[in-house]
Amino acid sequence: MDGVVSRRVVTVALGTIVLIAACAGQERRELEGPYAKVAGEAIPRIEKATGLTFKSDPKIEARSRDEVREFLERRFREDLPDEEIAGTRAAYRRLGLIPDTLDLRAFMLDLLTEQVVGYYDPETKVLYVVQEAPPEQVSIIIAHELVHALQDQYMSLDSLQLLRGDNDRQIAAHAVIEGQATIVQIQSMLGGADIATALPGGWDRVRDMIRESSSQMPVFATAPRIIQETLIFPYLSGAEFMRSFQQLRPGEAPYGDLPRSTEQILHARAYFNDKDSPTRITLPRPRVGRDRYQNNLGEFEIRIFLYEHVREQTAAVRGAAGWDGDRYMVVETPRGDALAWVTVWDSPVEAAEFTEVLDRAIGRRFDGERMREVDSGKRYEVTGREISWWGGDVSGRAVVIYTDAPSGTGELIAPRSVKFEN
Repeated sequence: MDGVVSRRVVTVALGTIVLIAACAGQERRELEGPYAKVAGEAIPRIEKATGLTFKSDPKIEARSRDEVREFLERRFREDLPDEEIAGTRAAYRRLGLIPDTLDLRAFMLDLLTEQVVGYYDPETKVLYVVQEAPPEQVSIIIAHELVHALQDQYMSLDSLQLLRGDNDRQIAAHAVIEGQATIVQIQSMLGGADIATALPGGWDRVRDMIRESSSQMPVFATAPRIIQETLIFPYLSGAEFMRSFQQLRPGEAPYGDLPRSTEQILHARAYFNDKDSPTRITLPRPRVGRDRYQNNLGEFEIRIFLYEHVREQTAAVRGAAGWDGDRYMVVETPRGDALAWVTVWDSPVEAAEFTEVLDRAIGRRFDGERMREVDSGKRYEVTGREISWWGGDVSGRAVVIYTDAPSGTGELIAPRSVKFEN
């Protein structure tokens, strides 16, 4: 999903950093247009921080707030067509991550257009600034979006939208794009100084300010945790990943070898040392109903899912660790939507840790409902539905299968055969 709303959070937080940072006396690029001075001062600092030069001068134009909303609505429809947002909504509802009554498309549109300041459009190659934007935020958002303009000259940002059906990989790619823009933006404002030593509290303080700034955005503050966290993730964890990239691969750009999973963003060793690429899972056609939508969660969103129900961060992190791949299918049955979700783990130990936390999550979510042991797993019988999990060996891999289906259809929803590909 688009990160416009999170850029607003980052912009507000970095406004405080600007008051701390000293960024005068820098080289300036001569440009034309209403934002020539701001962009001309930012470009040399961005080029120095990234080690890349602009192949052509970026274009910057002003737009009214109505024009911005019209653009965002159009891009949102293109990036998330009806079938995709309906499938995502159904999956998140079945996992208890969003309320049943939430109109996800309408809510996301309100969220993405809330107090938007500016954005870079890869299609037109233009950086747009909202005419009514507060002057103190314009220079910050221009610096951030200029990094995206530079990135787009070395890779196609639009290509990230082609990763449909692989939510986890898309989030990981966005983490690099937004993470680099965030850290370069800060470094450029600090004149190239190290964040850890130049700012009181270092990167931890930046993280705190970004989270604290969300309270200034009413719609964002009411968003379900899964939406809040996945919007902020590219800026926080992405920036931390890019700090490691700068240290371990100085002078290189990350675009030719983007991380393939949020696991590689969260655990540097999985990307920089012994690269751990995710296992791709192919699910069979359901034995009942229609395959309505498929996607994955990845380690990061599994953390959120577990935390949502157990409310213990340590347990959620432990339960998601060792993830090696997952795939879910939303199935449309005559009795209503069902969910079949397959996860594969590095070892039986990690799979067992996941099922331990998963079982606690189900138990707390459906407190008081009837549960019984079933063949290497458990089944919970909720009013009109059955929720179950099974853990074991499938083709030599440690696998956990989770289903949420209308009563009497659970066994028909659970896949009998699964294919794995590294």
